[in-house]
Amino acid sequence: MASGPLDGVKIVEFAGIGPGPFCGMLLSDMGADVIRIDRPGDGRPGRAADVMSRGRRSISLNLKDPADVEVAMKLIEKADGLIEGFRPGVMERNGLGPDAVLARSPKLVYGRMTGWGQFGSLSQAAGHDLNYIALTGALHAMGRKDERPSPPLNLVGDYGGGALYLAMGLLAGIVNVKNGGEGQVIDVAMTDGAASLSTMFFGMKAMGIWTDERESNLLDGGAHFYDTYECSDGKWVSIGSIEPQFYALLLEKGGITDPEFQAQMDRSKWGSLKAKLMALFKTKTRDEWCAIMEGTDICFAPVLSMAEAPSHPHNAERKTFVEVEGVVQPAPAPRFSATPAEIQRRPAGVGEHTDEILRDWQVSR
Repeated sequence: MASGPLDGVKIVEFAGIGPGPFCGMLLSDMGADVIRIDRPGDGRPGRAADVMSRGRRSISLNLKDPADVEVAMKLIEKADGLIEGFRPGVMERNGLGPDAVLARSPKLVYGRMTGWGQFGSLSQAAGHDLNYIALTGALHAMGRKDERPSPPLNLVGDYGGGALYLAMGLLAGIVNVKNGGEGQVIDVAMTDGAASLSTMFFGMKAMGIWTDERESNLLDGGAHFYDTYECSDGKWVSIGSIEPQFYALLLEKGGITDPEFQAQMDRSKWGSLKAKLMALFKTKTRDEWCAIMEGTDICFAPVLSMAEAPSHPHNAERKTFVEVEGVVQPAPAPRFSATPAEIQRRPAGVGEHTDEILRDWQVSR
C-alpha cells in the first residue's frame, strides 16, 4: 500500500534513460502509482542495484502494434500525468502524441522532457547533459581559472534542469486540473531548466559582482574562504565561511593571526590568502581538521566519497541513505511530517507486472 503525499495520483511513464526514470522515481517515492511502459525485449532484469527503477511497476507493450498502442491509450485515460523523454515527433508517430491523447483524456498533464525542447533549431539534434548546460552559460562558469570547464557530473542538466523541473511541472499541472483547469502539455527542456537554475548568477552579473572568468568569483572557488583544501593525508575538506562571523571563527579555529586575512573581501588578496590556507590545511589530516572545525559555524564539512558518505554520523542519524536488498542508496526526499515518503517496491523487470497493472487499472487488452 502506497504512502506519501501523492497517494492516489496515477502516472504513466514511458521507459527511457536518465532524467525520465529519475522523475518517475521521485513521484513514486512520494506515493504516486507510477507504471512504466517498457518495450518487449529490453531485457532489464529488475536488479536491486538499478535503484532509479525502484518503486514502479512495469508493463511490456509493443508500441509498433496498434493493439498495444490502444492498451497504452486506455492506461493513459486512467492517469493524471504522463512522462515521456523521446525526441520530438516520436510519440506522434506512435499515435500517442499530445493531440491524440488529450482528445481522449482532456484532464491529462502530458509531460515531455528533452534536452533542447520541443521546438528550436536544435530540437531534433542529439545531445547530452554536458551539451545542454554548455549552451546556457552554466558550464562555462565551472572549473579552475585558465583550465577547461569541468563537467559537474550530469546533475545540472539531466537531473536539476530536467527531472526536477518535469516533476514540478507535472505536479503544478495536476494541481491546476484539481482546481478545475484543463489538461495541458509540459515542455521541459534541460536547457531551459539549467538556465533557470543559473538565475542568481545572471542577476549577480547584471549587478557587476560576477565575471565570466572562472575561479574569480565568490562562489566558484575564487574566494579563499569558499573552496576545498587538501589535507596532509591526501583527503579534502570544504570551507564556506562567507559571513563575517563565520570567517572570524575560521581564523580562530585555524589559529590564523596573519593580519592579511582581515581583508576578507579584497579580491586582489584572494590568491595569496588561498595559498596560505592551502599550506595550513596540509599540516593536519582530514580527521584532525574535523575534530577542530566540524559542527561549528565555520561552515565546514569533510569531502566524503560515495563509499564514506552513508556512514557519516549526520547522514546515519537522519537515515539519508537506506539499504534495500543489500544495495545502499539515497532515501526518498524531501521529508513529509504527516505523509512520509517511502520506497514502494524493488526495481521491476521488464513486463513483470503486466497482468497486475491491467487488473488494477481496469484495462482490457
